[in-house]
Amino acid sequence: MAEFTQPALAPHLVCAGAADAIEFYKQAFGAEEMMRLAGPDGKLMHGAITINGAMVMLVDEMKEMGALDPNSLGGTPVTLHLSVANADAAIDRAAQAGASVVMPATDMFWGDRYGQVKDPWGHVWSIAHPLPNAPQGEAELRKAAENAMCGQPATGN
Repeated sequence: MAEFTQPALAPHLVCAGAADAIEFYKQAFGAEEMMRLAGPDGKLMHGAITINGAMVMLVDEMKEMGALDPNSLGGTPVTLHLSVANADAAIDRAAQAGASVVMPATDMFWGDRYGQVKDPWGHVWSIAHPLPNAPQGEAELRKAAENAMCGQPATGN
């Protein structure tokens, strides 16, 4: 079996204007471009960038092939997560590049400073950095969740 040199899971984003999306991700998230492959019509058939060392693949929206970006679909149920050194600065950088702030950075019960932005193609990105006094272990996390939910017990396995 061949060894993988990249993470074994990478998002593949559909963007109406994937070349513009690559430039946006460079500005917003410090992405580094790996490659672009355009078809005869100029649409991007494949693009690849890295963000925080992880590969993200991109393709142009091609409605005739069922490849639609979140704006064409009316939204997305998927959130892409970025771990960063400073969530506030990263959210500001993304907003300055053209993202919409969905949720400003806030200290969360699970121990992250966390917020969300939506890029111009409708992809939602959560951005976080760990807080110094994050809950340690499952018991502390469950207690923090219970406190955050006004005393309602957290459930789950």
